[in-house]
Amino acid sequence: MNQSDFLKVVLPFKDKVYRLAKRLLVSSEEAEDATQELFFKLWKSKEKLEEYKNVEAFAMTMTKNYCYDRLKSKQASNLTLVHSNYKEKDTSLDKKVEYQDSVNQVHKLIEELPEQQKLIIQLRDIEQYDFDEICEMVNMKPTAVRVALSRARKSIREELIKQHNYGIS
Repeated sequence: MNQSDFLKVVLPFKDKVYRLAKRLLVSSEEAEDATQELFFKLWKSKEKLEEYKNVEAFAMTMTKNYCYDRLKSKQASNLTLVHSNYKEKDTSLDKKVEYQDSVNQVHKLIEELPEQQKLIIQLRDIEQYDFDEICEMVNMKPTAVRVALSRARKSIREELIKQHNYGIS
């Protein structure tokens, strides 16, 4: 596999890899490092890439594993999980503040989810992967992925309702 073939295979999902790394590592710099590290590893094993049925799913799994390793490492002790991928244009300032508060609240709720649910909600609701791809990436059965996603969404929904109805009986 030459360089142009390699780029044709891996460039289409470069942004998805970065977004997943940013979701898990928070820091843009850490996410860029993770993305670069992933592509370096893929380049080193470029001859084996043709053996994989879904290179994108393989790359996302590698990204997930690399990010978890970084989070577990001693030098990454200051990293936490956050996500800020929401931008709104031509909206009044008070609406922007309200939207940002809602988005921040959802991000906080996502942070409180168990790791597995956090990852699945990122892959499904933010990255828009199909269930089959998610199953392959997280090595779970489709039913288990659907249950985890449902529980994550339910937890977030219930907590948001509880917060929005605060003081109202």
